[in-house]
Amino acid sequence: MEGAGPPPALLQPGLLMAELTDIVLPHDQSEGTSNTVGKWFKGVGEPVRKDDPLLEIITDKVTVEIAAPADGVLVEIVKAEGEAVEQGEVLGRLGAGAGAGAGEIASGALRPRNDTPAIASLRGGPPEGSLRGGEAAEAISPAVRRLLQEHGLQPSQIPGSGRGGRITVQDVEAFLAAGSSGGHRLAHSAMRKSIAEHMVRSVATAPHVTAVFEADLSGVAAHRAQQSEKMTYTAYFVRATVAALKAVPEVNSRWHADALELFDHCNIGIATALDGGGLIVPVLANAEQLDLHETARRLTDLTSRARAGKLEPKDVQGGTFTISNHGVSGSLLAAPIIINQPQSAILGVGKMEQRVRVTSTGSFEARPMCYVTLTIDHRVLDGFQANAFLTAWVTAIETAPAG
Repeated sequence: MEGAGPPPALLQPGLLMAELTDIVLPHDQSEGTSNTVGKWFKGVGEPVRKDDPLLEIITDKVTVEIAAPADGVLVEIVKAEGEAVEQGEVLGRLGAGAGAGAGEIASGALRPRNDTPAIASLRGGPPEGSLRGGEAAEAISPAVRRLLQEHGLQPSQIPGSGRGGRITVQDVEAFLAAGSSGGHRLAHSAMRKSIAEHMVRSVATAPHVTAVFEADLSGVAAHRAQQSEKMTYTAYFVRATVAALKAVPEVNSRWHADALELFDHCNIGIATALDGGGLIVPVLANAEQLDLHETARRLTDLTSRARAGKLEPKDVQGGTFTISNHGVSGSLLAAPIIINQPQSAILGVGKMEQRVRVTSTGSFEARPMCYVTLTIDHRVLDGFQANAFLTAWVTAIETAPAG
């Protein structure tokens, strides 16, 4: 989109504002998430084409690429790697002209202030006070430069993990931590920081209460064994969840100061652990409209793309309820599981294991059992409703599933 451009002092007299194009974080990120600049794929002075990937934005739910809004040359990086950014904020600016290069800036097509670090390197060297020693100024973000100066470090001391060996904020923090004690510190990723902020915000917002039930998965196990198509247990958990949300619709809701918003659709998020660490929650939209087999196919697609880092923003938006199948990693019971704000509850399903159960005839049998929990926002729901939901869920899961 065409932006207003930088303040007039950045441009030579007579240069039209429209010759600069703002690179803006669009207003289509997930509600309630924080946004952090990941890697810039282009450096200042590099030519770009419209729709070329310029940088990545990391949230607690998904990593997305921001594309160039026009042809031109990257003349300024406003938000450096590791910096927080809000929706609608300017990330950087492009100079006009298809395939424009650094030479056009240096020759006077654009004349920024001498104290603009991102541009000064194109005009004959780094600005006063910036790092020297053979390192190009445009290869070091302002945030990294500040850290290096604060601790009296030179860029040659620190191995860079960024694109082309570029030093990131995390690289500097890890270097500083390595020699401070007998152990070592691992710098937080942007995703881990976002997850932490989201978890703290949820606990501060909602009073958490957890109810615990037990479910017999004999019927599910028998039904799975009869299917020619591969079926995950999570697909059955989703179908039981839909039934329980229909039975107790207040669970499928959002708290507002003046009213409770009840949702017509069951948009069920599936908490998915990532191989490199972190957690993401792709959303199975309109789950109430799907049968068991379509649910299984959609889940396979979502979780596969989540682990491959190929989710789109729309895949993590609009969730109304979340399932955490923590049993896949061996956990019997987890409580409370933190509610995915602004939702009102979250379901936890523990590991299935053989346990002795007393049958209706009084005999003892080993059955595949699991603990199931519902953590609720106590502003929205009471124990009676939580128990009613879990009763409906267990009834649905223990009834021979319909294909």
